[in-house]
Amino acid sequence: MGKTYAGARLRGLREERRMSQAELARVLAISPSYLNQMEHDSRPLTVPVLRRLTEAFGVDPAFFSERDTTRLLADLREALAGELAEARVSAADLADLAGRLPAVARVLVDLGRRNQALAERLAGAAEGRGADPAQPRSPHEEVRDFFYRRRNYLHDTDLAAEGLAEEAGIRPGEVVRALAGRLADRHGVRLSDDAGDHLHHYDAVTRTLHLSGRLRPGQRAFRAATQLALLEHGAELDRLAAEDFAPGSPAHTLARIGIANYFAAALILPYRAFHTAAEEARYDIERLTDRYGLGYETVCHRLSTLQRPRLRGVPFSFVRVDRAGNLSKRQSATGFHFSRAGGTCPLWNVYEAFAAPGRIHVQLAEMPDRERYLWTARAVIRHRGGWGEPGKTYAVGLGCEVRHAHRLVYSDGLDLASPTAATPIGMGCRVCDRPACPQRAAPPLGRPLRIDQNTGTFAPYPMADEPA
Repeated sequence: MGKTYAGARLRGLREERRMSQAELARVLAISPSYLNQMEHDSRPLTVPVLRRLTEAFGVDPAFFSERDTTRLLADLREALAGELAEARVSAADLADLAGRLPAVARVLVDLGRRNQALAERLAGAAEGRGADPAQPRSPHEEVRDFFYRRRNYLHDTDLAAEGLAEEAGIRPGEVVRALAGRLADRHGVRLSDDAGDHLHHYDAVTRTLHLSGRLRPGQRAFRAATQLALLEHGAELDRLAAEDFAPGSPAHTLARIGIANYFAAALILPYRAFHTAAEEARYDIERLTDRYGLGYETVCHRLSTLQRPRLRGVPFSFVRVDRAGNLSKRQSATGFHFSRAGGTCPLWNVYEAFAAPGRIHVQLAEMPDRERYLWTARAVIRHRGGWGEPGKTYAVGLGCEVRHAHRLVYSDGLDLASPTAATPIGMGCRVCDRPACPQRAAPPLGRPLRIDQNTGTFAPYPMADEPA
């Protein structure tokens, strides 16, 4: 076992729990001076100390590993691509910064993203597109980051939803009945199938939750569960959203809705029961949709939230993408990095799913940092229900690090150890480090091109700093 230096994460965990060094030293049965040396990376974490930390705080040992910096390192490389190329900062220097000074690294990521956004808006204004250079990021982007920073798991919310599910008698096949009974008995709210062109509408005056008659049973359950979350846990939703956003702001309202939706999924798919079912089925998504009578996307999204301390499921990344490559949903409990600069990788199997809707596509993929992932993807088509009415088509992807792949039924028959079995993919052409990729659609940020009128190459954008 190699030495583990995780002073910044240890110090951050202590400060998050509002403990002094002396108090934490007592819990770990070590001296305050020894703890101080570990927090400043003068000494590594020992196995006994690591064991006591996981027992005392309920964190996974991987929290202190280098793997925990994968996502932050990818964010740094993307947000500061141009600056890093000019300064010739090595990958080792970046990894050292992300591991030893994560708070500083996050500040640099934030500054880099602001700089990129400002440059794009200034360019838009110069080209006459009417862009406002002072316009901030959209509330939807901010709320996606709210969940991304929390690795798509809200511990207190999940526990509260599970407790309510037990109290209300939520069971597969009886969810809508149980929710309707709870809404009526506790809040005097009745359900009605007359929402018209809306999916749902809650009338606080008549205390009526109007639902569209076109909703399937699973969709009706989700809408009813969301309304129940807003009625019974509104104050807690406000408090959690206010951790990142000012009350009354658009981002705060959107975050509140997002947390209510999280609560709803945790209510109709209670953690312990769903975790047990997922493990027994080896994360067979179609078996789980049949068992719970819910949609494919709903089950995939709930699978990506199973990160309760001491009862963790497979840590998944979840994504929903359209044919044009727009990511309308992206959440991750892993180090997988979703690009913010430009589109995603065309070699990713989420795009292959559109060619055969209804079939699950499996891909063993390798990122430029050589981290491997097992991805499943399936196209999902939504119709409003009437003849001739336009529908929506998305590809829903669910992926995990290859070290967890053996727990999934989708790994059966795959040679996970083969050096040639994985498809090389990237975060997106503008931040991808694969100069020889024939599918590249744009040159990488901050890399000079080699332009030679006398030579043609298989690589669409040959780099000046690569051998000819």
